[in-house]
Amino acid sequence: MRLLSSVLVTLLALTKISFASSSSVLVVLDPSLNREDYSIFFGGLEERGYNLTFRAPKDDTPAITDYGVPNYDHVILFAPDTKSYAQDITPQSLVGLLSENINLLIALSPKQTPLTSLAAEFSLILPPPETPLISHHPARSEPITTIPVPVSSSSPILTPGIPPIWFTGAPHALGSTPMLVPILRAPAESFAADSTSDADSDALIAASEKSGEGLWAGSRMGLVTGFQTKVNSRVVFAGGVKMFSDEYAKKELPSGGAPGNALFATDVAAWVFQEKLRLRIDGVEHHRVGESVAPEVYTTNDEIVYTAHISAYDSKTSAWKPYSGVDDLQLEFTMLDPHIRTSLPAVPGSPGTYQIRFRAPDRHGVFKFVLNWKRKGYSYLESSTTVPVVPPRHDQYPRFLSAAWPYYAGAISTSIGFFLFAALWLAGDVKGERKKGSKVE
Repeated sequence: MRLLSSVLVTLLALTKISFASSSSVLVVLDPSLNREDYSIFFGGLEERGYNLTFRAPKDDTPAITDYGVPNYDHVILFAPDTKSYAQDITPQSLVGLLSENINLLIALSPKQTPLTSLAAEFSLILPPPETPLISHHPARSEPITTIPVPVSSSSPILTPGIPPIWFTGAPHALGSTPMLVPILRAPAESFAADSTSDADSDALIAASEKSGEGLWAGSRMGLVTGFQTKVNSRVVFAGGVKMFSDEYAKKELPSGGAPGNALFATDVAAWVFQEKLRLRIDGVEHHRVGESVAPEVYTTNDEIVYTAHISAYDSKTSAWKPYSGVDDLQLEFTMLDPHIRTSLPAVPGSPGTYQIRFRAPDRHGVFKFVLNWKRKGYSYLESSTTVPVVPPRHDQYPRFLSAAWPYYAGAISTSIGFFLFAALWLAGDVKGERKKGSKVE
């Protein structure tokens, strides 16, 4: 009976894997939010081929996982004010989803919720509860908590030239982990405060002069920040959910133009759902110069050719294509420490191929070819291949070394001089003894 139950569980898991769509998304939507108010964002996802499934935060079905097998490839948490969730939505379970390559898009709020503690796990520091972002600039009729935020064009995640976007919510400070990917920063003139009245401005100035946390202000604060794990799964924390709404997508800017909320939300979703900046190493090759097959061992001072093939995911065709856009790729030939570190350039005329030729060090041991390319926003490229490097065999050494000819000449001349001296000295002694002997007689 126990064997039968385990077989059924295995078959159920395999069935879910086979029928699960590669573009399935679970949307956990707060009951206070109307799905129709986010039709532009959700409709854009459906147009790009995503299958959206909606549920409330406290509902038990549909479950995110069954028997440890994920039912969805991506999860959207638009429940910023919810303080209690179903059993399958906890900070620990959400972190576990990332280890299963499930991507998360999470909206936060100024209120204290379980998602606040989740953000802290990713090195995001949130201000005290009920501390929204405030800005008096530019002049506008909207509340000071409804802010048009300029979008930086330096992020590779975003389309260049996006107009300012409307934002309402809480900022956060960024920790020191290199896995954070800043997407949207707060305006330089903005700050976070627990009061929208200017009567407390003196208290804010006094807070900035104190040591410690001080004043939450300026462009060092983040509004939308991504995080990429070691397994290349992604999570995005947005400081407010209204930035994805139809209202903000259609709301006119103080300058009179259209906002960039719709395009910004599309770019953020494309990145977190692995549509953009997704790279992989298809394979690596190594061999001696003049050969095409990798040897079992290399010999010191061998001329080695190392080749890597890299491709990028094209969301339009849902296919991987050769990619030669990595211009700072490096190869390390290491034994504990790198003995050789060299650039690995792309091969002209061969898309997706990177190749370098180098000489093995004059040291034997167990070495590794190591590729370790990590840039913010891009998938990590990592590869490690172990090879032994041995000294030459006894019959592989050259018979004569050109650098040793002075020593060869010295040894030969010394030997010749010794034999000449010995011959002359011996011959001279014999003749002298014979002459002396004849005179005595």
